[in-house]
Amino acid sequence: MRASYTTCLLIVLSAHAIAKEAPDAQALMMKNFIAGKVSAFNGDVSMVLINDQGQERVRKMAMWSKLKGGSTDTEVMMRFGDPADIKGTGFLQIENSKADDDIWVYLPALGKTRRLVASNKRDSFFGTDFSYGDVLPPPVEKYTHRYLRNEAIDGVDCYVLESTPIDAETRAESGYSRKVEWLDASNYLERKVEYYDLSAVLLKTQHAYDLQQVEPTKQRWISMRREMVNQQTGHKTIYKFERFALDQKLDESFFSTRNLER
Repeated sequence: MRASYTTCLLIVLSAHAIAKEAPDAQALMMKNFIAGKVSAFNGDVSMVLINDQGQERVRKMAMWSKLKGGSTDTEVMMRFGDPADIKGTGFLQIENSKADDDIWVYLPALGKTRRLVASNKRDSFFGTDFSYGDVLPPPVEKYTHRYLRNEAIDGVDCYVLESTPIDAETRAESGYSRKVEWLDASNYLERKVEYYDLSAVLLKTQHAYDLQQVEPTKQRWISMRREMVNQQTGHKTIYKFERFALDQKLDESFFSTRNLER
């Protein structure tokens, strides 16, 4: 009896020690959120769309991004330059940490800007495997985060976390029932993300490559290449920076619907 009691006590104490040592998932996701908040930059991006037969379509666009008013809210503008059928199409997103983001799409064929509502966030971003909601990371507090384990990706130690929407509204807007993220233990940027649909079936998998520290003094990082694969259709999108440059001269007035329509 005494030996059995001692064994049970050791198991309880060991479990308590493990739980006590487990990383704070909420804090890790906040570090992930901040790690990608580069002050201001511009770049040229290629997006390669590959269907399940291996056929490719290439889209190219210019991109500008800046943190708004010294906060962590991001303003981002994108404008497609190629191919001809999408040339001039623009996208503008202004992140609002205390309210819904402002998102606009400019369609040159119609000659006007259309504002997207929250329910559009789950829609495909211009036919790619990314959604409008995937362009910028959602607020950390919109999800409940849980530490699962540590695991290596491409030989790099990662924290593996599970994120679940806090309410039905967030769940419906994102189109995801949960996400599983592999965060690089050295810089907290995601190296892999699994997205599960509203039926809890794996929908998409994203991998991030060529992680570069672009603002060393602020510990800010950018993934120069991302691959999003739709596991249900076999379609894939490769998102890659062909050129990237910090741009401290970017003014907040640049991020306007008037400029989007130029």
